[in-house]
Parts: sequence; structure tokens; C-alpha cells
Amino acid sequence: MAGKGTTAKEPIDYSILAVSVLGVTYNAILAFINHNIMPLTPTAVVMSEILILAYSFGYILKKGIFEEDIIPLGYLLATIVLTVYVMVINKAGYIDHLRNVLIIFAFTVLGRWSNERTLRLAFKICCLTVLAVLVCEIISTPAYVALVHPAEYFQNTRGVPPATYSDVGLFRGALGFEGRFSFGLIDHRSSSIFLEQVSLANFCGVMVIYLVSFANRITLFDRLIFISTVVLILVTNDTRTMLIFAIVSAAGYVIYPFIPKIFSFLMMPGIVMVGFIIHAYKPNAHDDDFVGRISGTVRNIIAMDLPATMGLELDKATTFVDSGYVYITYGATIFGLIMFWLFVSFYPAGQTPNQKRLCHSLSLFMFLNLMIGSTAIFSMKTAGLGWLLVGFLKFNEGTKATAGMRGSTTQSERTPIGNAVS
Repeated sequence: MAGKGTTAKEPIDYSILAVSVLGVTYNAILAFINHNIMPLTPTAVVMSEILILAYSFGYILKKGIFEEDIIPLGYLLATIVLTVYVMVINKAGYIDHLRNVLIIFAFTVLGRWSNERTLRLAFKICCLTVLAVLVCEIISTPAYVALVHPAEYFQNTRGVPPATYSDVGLFRGALGFEGRFSFGLIDHRSSSIFLEQVSLANFCGVMVIYLVSFANRITLFDRLIFISTVVLILVTNDTRTMLIFAIVSAAGYVIYPFIPKIFSFLMMPGIVMVGFIIHAYKPNAHDDDFVGRISGTVRNIIAMDLPATMGLELDKATTFVDSGYVYITYGATIFGLIMFWLFVSFYPAGQTPNQKRLCHSLSLFMFLNLMIGSTAIFSMKTAGLGWLLVGFLKFNEGTKATAGMRGSTTQSERTPIGNAVS
């Protein structure tokens, strides 16, 4: 297995490790502080994320911007231009999509600088933390609530009032409802350290991507830990989308290496086309289920007009939290959606079997999720680790990694772009 004999000798980059772990766990830390030390406000959440991003950018700037960073940097700069345009033309502040791309840029570049030992340790710590708290939640919901108090935290920091029909202390969205898809193992949708069910579901998806693209670079024991965590999330979180994704990815582990990289580019239009077919058969589906979410997204796509695609109706963006394609378009114009599509499709490398597994599973994860949700796949709590893996695999496998090992020009020997002209 590649890397097993060498990663033990690599020094752990504690800066990258800290950013990666805190990006996943900061919500749980804040929730503990909120109940046990002092009540928090939305500012605490915003500042926590800003500090993590600021530290990431400080690390990147200290290392320098290199030729390898041009594509993610160009994506970020183009997004800044679009953000300014949308805010000026609407005379309103809106940086949601810019925040999403800042996370993509920061963790992708951090992934390029990470060594394999640091990457594996970051994923393992996050997985074990999620697994430990999830087991606590399953065994004793009161003990879990006493630890993090989800409902109280979301009321203080998001303005979401607790459910009137339950006083267990869970986040209202995790309580589920009668008739919803469920394995019936617990009486609510599990949330673990994320305190709400959607982020846990998406964390499960990121762990599946890691297993698909990295399983042959980790030990058997680690594989068992990750697989056990994924299975436990699937049977307690009742996530239909990630269940489908996990099943497809299991087959994809074998199939993806034989599929050309262009397949990732075709993934988004293919998924949208399937969505239109489902909508044609179920045009009036409004239930909060898989078909209902897809049909609702297609209805919203059809309802968009030219001003909406050009970012002239920004005030409607937050009304489409269950329709990702529409949400991005309203908030960042059709060009913001196209740039995201192109970046997800083409930036990940596609030379080695692992790289192909990553690029295809990443595209499926992103573009399938955009049919039934929006903001969750961009959250630092889940997206950070995913983009860290993208950056790492792009420059640590295949010809780019081989060229580096041959010693022609290593990252540490190169001159940052800003200092290239004397």
C-alpha cells in the first residue's frame, strides 16, 4: 500500500492538522461553551470561521503563491468580482458564495502543502471524534444532549427556536417526522458533533469519498474505523441521498478507474437531466422526500428568468435552500454556477486510479446534493476535509508527484509568483 512505509517518517504539519480538525469540530466546541461557560451569539460562530480561514490564509501566504495555485486563485478572484457585481447591482451585502469559495481555495491549497501523514491523521481524528460522540448519542440521547445542548445552541447562535412538540433538547430538524424514511434504530436523526443532521450526512459522504480514493493508502484497521463510522451514520441519520451515494461509490471503486475524466464534466448536466425526467413523471411532488426535493428543484429552475440568472434578484437567494443550483445562480449569477461546475469537474487530477475515483465521486457528491440541498456541501464542517483531499491527491500522485520526486524542482525550491520578477 502506497505511503505506509514512508508516512511514519514524515513530520506532522500541526498547522494544517489544527485547521482541518477545528474546521470539523468548532461547532461542538462552541456548543459546549454556550451551555457551560457563557451564552454565545451568532458573532461567535462567524468569528470562529473567520479565524480559521484567516489562519489558513496566513499559512498559505507565508508559504507563498506558486504556479500550482493559479487555478484556485483565479477561481477565487473571479468569485470576488462576481460578488462585488451582485452586491453593487442589488445595493445589498451578500458574501455567502464568496465564503464558500474561500473555503474551497484555502483547503485545496492546504492540501497541496500537506504530507500524507498529516492528511491521514486529520481524517482519522475527525472520524474518531464523530464516531465517539455518535455512539454516545445512540446509547443515551439525554447524555448527548447534556454534553452539547443542540437546541439551546441553535437558538442562541442561529435564532432557531426549539421544537414546541419536544423538550428533549435536540435540534428541531433532527427530530424527524412521521412517515419519513428511517431504519428505526433511534427515535431521531443522528447529529453527533455537528448538532444537526444534515452536516453529519454530508460528513458521511466525505468519508465515503476518502475511502473510495484513499483506501489502498491506509491500514486495514483504519479502513474498518471509517467503514464502521459510515455504516453507523447511514443507519441512524436516515439520509437517503448519502445511502444512494455510498452504494454507487462502492461500485465506483472498481468502475471509476476505467471511466475517462470527462465523465466528471458530464455528471452535472446528466444529473439535472435525470431530475427533469423525474419531474416529468412526478410534476406535483411536494413531499419532503427524495423525489419531492428533486421535483421542487426542477420547478425552481424552470421558474428562473433572465434577471434571476444575472444576479438581479438577490433577495430571493435565501428562499432556495433546498435547491442548490438555483441558490448558487441567484446569489452568484449563472456564471458563478458555471465556474463551480468547471472547477469541480476539471481541477481534481484524473491520471491515477485513485485520482479518477476522487474526481468522479466528488462530482457525484456535489452535483447530486445540489438537486436536494444547497449550503451543506459548502460548509467548512464537511467541505474542508474534502477539498484538503483534492489538493493532496492532485499533487501527490501521478506525473506531478513523480516529477517532484525526481528532484527537478520541489515546492520548497520554487520561487513564489509574487517574487518571480526581481
